Amino acid sequence: MSSRKLKLAILAVFIGLLVSACGTQVKRVDVDKTIDLSGAWNDTDSRMVSEEMIKDMLERPWYRNYTRKHNSPPAVIVGEIRNLSHEHINVKTFISDIERAMINSGQVNFVASSNERREIREERKDQDINASEATRKAMGREMGADFMLKGSINTIIDMEGKTQLRYYQVDLTLISLADNRKVWLGQKKIKKLIKNSNLRY
Repeated sequence: MSSRKLKLAILAVFIGLLVSACGTQVKRVDVDKTIDLSGAWNDTDSRMVSEEMIKDMLERPWYRNYTRKHNSPPAVIVGEIRNLSHEHINVKTFISDIERAMINSGQVNFVASSNERREIREERKDQDINASEATRKAMGREMGADFMLKGSINTIIDMEGKTQLRYYQVDLTLISLADNRKVWLGQKKIKKLIKNSNLRY
């Protein structure tokens, strides 16, 4: 092989290795595994905060007082959860984690959201016209919520050089729909120390 052909062959091998090294690599991981790439709010934070806060909520006196008085579990609905942090947080995912934690606890009746109720009511209207008498679901039998859960997510960011401290604070409030009493106030804090050459807010 000539010197020129040898150089071209070596160059082709080098380019091939370079392209393969720069290509996208995908590795499947356990969905419950904690992976923190940037230090921003992630799925682990959402799941952990929702589970711990709902567990705390259901262990407080308001729950025992209500079930003792009414001899039945309370009906709860999730209202607005506001993202007041410095970063984009998918609040819908957090709300879904909260709903899952409440439903899976088996300790509350969980009421559908206003958007979900509108869709279900449209289905009932359709059933009034098209469904048989035996399978038709009547209007006016919805379960009303006893309590609404509202809250917010806040952050404080402290930064010096290539080191950043991210502080997350989640506040949830459970409010009685009968008289606007706040029956439970929950708070969860997360601190993350991040060292990176390309830190950003």
